[in-house]
Amino acid sequence: MRNEDVRIVQKALIKRGRKIPDGATGLFGDQTKAAYRAEQLAQGFEGADADGIPGPTSLATLGRLTGMFRLDGAGAPSAGNGKLTLGQVTFRDPGDESGEEAMRRYARKACQLTHMDPRFGVPALATIAKRESASNSPRFRINTTDRNANGPRVADGHPQNCSRGATQCIPGTFATYHQAGTATTPYDVVACMCATVNYVRHRYHVNESGSNFAARVQQADPRRSPHWY
Repeated sequence: MRNEDVRIVQKALIKRGRKIPDGATGLFGDQTKAAYRAEQLAQGFEGADADGIPGPTSLATLGRLTGMFRLDGAGAPSAGNGKLTLGQVTFRDPGDESGEEAMRRYARKACQLTHMDPRFGVPALATIAKRESASNSPRFRINTTDRNANGPRVADGHPQNCSRGATQCIPGTFATYHQAGTATTPYDVVACMCATVNYVRHRYHVNESGSNFAARVQQADPRRSPHWY
């Protein structure tokens, strides 16, 4: 198995002092299995219960002890460690700055919070913002015309499921991939960008550094034509 969930678990194991010589590669191989077995033993599991294969109890404990993740409803680590319910999403527009330079500043902060290399994350996020919302132009902070524009009216006067914010997050996606410590509204540029990073890591297998961000997500690549993501 190779995905971002594995990478999150590996980083948690390393934080607990378990040895993974190759580091957090996102690949669940023999090194990670041995490290996870060591973690199970440290948690008090014995015999066949300490087999190096993650189970819900040991995995939840690992997340709690390190403060790096919690399990979502499917038993997978929640990458942003700040998952919200849809009811916890708010819709107040803080009036963040617009323009490409402002987007690059916000993107740097989002990279810092999500541990993405700004060399890759900043241009990718700025490109998405330019294409999705004209770099957070007030006119384009919400999409009321596409297929997501449905659901009950919420505090901003628009249907709940409309895409919003600089990188146009659907509120349900924003809630699932919300980054701990950021605002609860997708209108906040940093919060919206962080949720986007966590989403593309899970959905498109963008790696930790973001070096394959533009390759994996066409909308983030200025050398290719725009494409929904």
